[in-house]
Amino acid sequence: MFVPMSTNPLLKGTLQTIILKLLEDNRQMYGYEITQKVKEITAGEIKLTEGALYPALHKLEAEGMLETTTEIVDSRVRKYYRLTEQGGNQVAGKLNEAQAFIEQLQALLNLKPAL
Repeated sequence: MFVPMSTNPLLKGTLQTIILKLLEDNRQMYGYEITQKVKEITAGEIKLTEGALYPALHKLEAEGMLETTTEIVDSRVRKYYRLTEQGGNQVAGKLNEAQAFIEQLQALLNLKPAL
């Protein structure tokens, strides 16, 4: 089932955590690359839209979690995002929060954990 990220409120709440984790794993990424990585990891089940991604990236940058650099690639400007030290320090906490929430949701809804 295809689920656009921008229309799934359950995923919206985890978007910042997803971005932080991807950047922790990949050092630096540009916006389109992030959308493609989400698509790849979820086998196309989740499509991260630009309308959802860029406001989240800008918010994380404004909060000091991300920094940006620009490079010219194939005569086009590409903006790369990477974690700041503060952002790097936040990843583990955000992942723990997400894990705890998933476990609570599983208990509340009587769902079996994913294997």
